[in-house]
Amino acid sequence: MTRHQSLKGFRDFLPQEARERQWLKDKMVKIAEKWGYEPLETPTLESLELFKGEIGEDEKLFFQFEDLGGRKVALRYDQSVPTCRVIGQYYDRLTFPFRRYQFQSAFRAEKPQKGRYREFAQFDIDIFGVAQPEGDAETIAVTLETYLEIGFKNPVIILSNRDLMKGIPYEAIVAIDKIKKIGEEGVIREMSLKNISIDQAKKYLDFVKKLRPDETLKRIFIYLQSFGFSESMYRFEPTLARSFSYSQGPIWEVIVSEYASGSLGGGERYDGMMNRITGLNVPATGIAFGFDRTLEAAKQLGLVPDINVLSQILVTIFSPDLLQSSIKMVKLLREKDINAELYPDNSVKLDKQLKYADKKGIPFVVIIGPNEAEKNTVTLKNLATKEQKIIPIQDLPDVLKKA
Repeated sequence: MTRHQSLKGFRDFLPQEARERQWLKDKMVKIAEKWGYEPLETPTLESLELFKGEIGEDEKLFFQFEDLGGRKVALRYDQSVPTCRVIGQYYDRLTFPFRRYQFQSAFRAEKPQKGRYREFAQFDIDIFGVAQPEGDAETIAVTLETYLEIGFKNPVIILSNRDLMKGIPYEAIVAIDKIKKIGEEGVIREMSLKNISIDQAKKYLDFVKKLRPDETLKRIFIYLQSFGFSESMYRFEPTLARSFSYSQGPIWEVIVSEYASGSLGGGERYDGMMNRITGLNVPATGIAFGFDRTLEAAKQLGLVPDINVLSQILVTIFSPDLLQSSIKMVKLLREKDINAELYPDNSVKLDKQLKYADKKGIPFVVIIGPNEAEKNTVTLKNLATKEQKIIPIQDLPDVLKKA
């Protein structure tokens, strides 16, 4: 018999992994909403024309095709471009400044390898309608608070400003952005492959290395200081360039020193792209968290709690004629906000039900046999300690909440 497999570069998440992902998403949503950001979702499929000319040299990674109506379409490459469309389409229905967070999948025709997938999750936070550096500073502050909430002790934001690089061609900026991976000689070599002379390439790199923070970046530093973030949590990085062609103004990435596999997210201002897509002069700035990398780093540093199972108790079915007693019991528990499972097959023997709970990691089981049903009691068994006791039905919710 043929067993089908997931496509290369695409992943399934079994319950344990899905629970860990939900834990991380909840952390991110908690901080975003605390700062006043609202949820937004966009379609998986967009017009190819929306993305064309906005991403830069990575357009080769678009998942694009022609649909049955003959339209050229693409899977969501990122979340910033579709959100620009949303701003233009629903401008009159939104309140500005508009803060949004978004958690959805992006699709890129990458060569699958460790840490790189063709479908991956992103968590974005953005502000629309604020031209001042304090808009950029707020999204950076939210980023730092998010990573502290997750449990990272030393998250660091590295910053620069693409405005400082005016006059340097985009091809050179893309090469300079790779300096940590390929070194200075690699940067020079990559520029030369893009028809930039060796001498000119050296001049571009030397110019960027000598950059210093401008007034915009200094205002961002002051903002972060005002919110109490330690100066060790942010620093100027002259060779940070960001390879998206739409990046402008302040640009930044978040790194964790204990995680050596690269940045965990990056952001920039993109007023120009917003204007090109919508025709509106709406300032835009924000960050996309690398959700998968952040989770990987959190697991590597032991920050993800052991979330084995969501059910706190399994209500067993002693026999088919006692099914109604078990149903009443599980209903009572759920009404008291206790996650409770009812074993779904009343023909299965009790011993097998207990093994099911043990294998799944459910900490408690409740048994309602003929004696218990007659006396309005239950037998509660702790599967970790093997201890069991008989208690009145009405006391069970309180016992479990104290457990």
